[in-house]
Amino acid sequence: MRITAVKKALAGFAVTAATVGAVAATTGAAQASAPAAAKAAPAAAQQAKAVVCTVNDNGVNFRGGPGPEYPVLGKVNRGQKMDALGSQGNWVHGNLWGGHTGVWIHTAYLDGC
Repeated sequence: MRITAVKKALAGFAVTAATVGAVAATTGAAQASAPAAAKAAPAAAQQAKAVVCTVNDNGVNFRGGPGPEYPVLGKVNRGQKMDALGSQGNWVHGNLWGGHTGVWIHTAYLDGC
């Protein structure tokens, strides 16, 4: 009778050990694939940042939001470049080269967006 109890305990331990081994193997595989995913993320971010717009007029206002009701933060002239981050309606959100970041300019004053 005592041997039967020991066998049952050992059988339970074997199942537990197998389960732990399977979890460890799965976790190890997930960790091994994590660096590959981390390398892919910066490449995707670089592709999204590839749109460059050019201001096509002088004295163009750039604003704090997507509309004329937002404050004018400054003015830019023809040839000024901007990395486009996104858009809302007829307004492009972006970062001016060598200047302000997070600004909005109307699409009528931008080429290449």
